[in-house]
Amino acid sequence: MTALGFSFLKIRSRSATPGSGKWRSGGDEGQVTILLIGFVVVALALVAVVASAAQVHLERTRLAALADLAALAAAEQVSDEAYFASGTSAIAPADEEVEATVDGYLAAHPDVAARWTDLRVVEAGSPDGRTVRVTLAAVVRPVWVAWVLTPFTDGVGIGAASSARAW
Repeated sequence: MTALGFSFLKIRSRSATPGSGKWRSGGDEGQVTILLIGFVVVALALVAVVASAAQVHLERTRLAALADLAALAAAEQVSDEAYFASGTSAIAPADEEVEATVDGYLAAHPDVAARWTDLRVVEAGSPDGRTVRVTLAAVVRPVWVAWVLTPFTDGVGIGAASSARAW
């Protein structure tokens, strides 16, 4: 090599030796900190999204349980005379009775129904005269990402349907 090449290597190695106290990283100072901060932000965002998705799933499961209980309460309204009557194909309560029973059940359990915003009965009736069908809908506001969703929507809409046989 040329003398210039060796002197360049010599100068570089002299100024970059760890024992000299003049260790230089070549202008990369602080890069690891920036990468670490970025990683922490991404990790926290991922945890928030997963926690919010789990919350929505749990709320939908609770809404399905409420729909099950409301459908069961409506199916239990069958009178003994209608149940034991021979030749009767329609033994479930009428649609109006099913709606009134479901509304009464939700009114009788306000602590369960109060956990959702905009809880509504989408369908409550007996389509075939034997089965009571109840469909509920509600809006869930996930705690961890509510501030992100607020400009776009009021929350995440969930729904649950359930049916119960009257016989």
